[in-house]
Amino acid sequence: MNPPAPHLRADRILATLDKLQERINARFPNAGLSSVCADVIETARFSARDAANLARPHFLWRIAALAVIAIGVAAQVAAFRFLNIRAETLTAPELVQGLEAAVNLLILFGGAIWFILTLEEREKRQRALDSLHRLRQLAHVIDMHQLTKDPTIVLDQHKTSASPERTMTQFELTRYLDYCAEMLALIGKLAALYADRVRDSVVIASVNDIENLTAGLGRKIWQKITIIGALEERR
Repeated sequence: MNPPAPHLRADRILATLDKLQERINARFPNAGLSSVCADVIETARFSARDAANLARPHFLWRIAALAVIAIGVAAQVAAFRFLNIRAETLTAPELVQGLEAAVNLLILFGGAIWFILTLEEREKRQRALDSLHRLRQLAHVIDMHQLTKDPTIVLDQHKTSASPERTMTQFELTRYLDYCAEMLALIGKLAALYADRVRDSVVIASVNDIENLTAGLGRKIWQKITIIGALEERR
């Protein structure tokens, strides 16, 4: 017997985010990055509950589907019984017309059953996509916070009056960028919660897009950290 597949644990992701916020508050108590991390934690708590709810079956839709199936079967049985009883008195055109009506009724109920059976899946998909869009927005907000953190700050050359105010040391800048990269990675894991709970191809594709986005933004941050290290070695 194969062991159960491992799953992402939302409580571990939340614990990591809480610890990250403590580190940010200790290092940059007045920085806007702390409020961004608080928003990420709030979104993470919602995502953990939302992904868990999406993994549960919605019995209301399933009962409705069973009811439509039962009504459809009963209608078909009644129609064929009626045709069987009237077969001897019906003319050939009338019999063909009755069979055509029965087939149309079967197609109609089949479409209704398909619609109700897929309604639960489509509702879950839309809820997951809305939540994933919120995670995508947070990733871009984090990217905006690190956008002006230029690694050439350690050189402090060619500064103009329009240049952003830079008060961080090299070590502080490295830690700030590192915190941004960690938050982006954790957003990718929050997105993966939905792929783990909702086995829908559209949701999984959206999760992959977010993971590619956060990985790309994280690589851009680590390039800055690498440049800072190289500049320090040259100094």
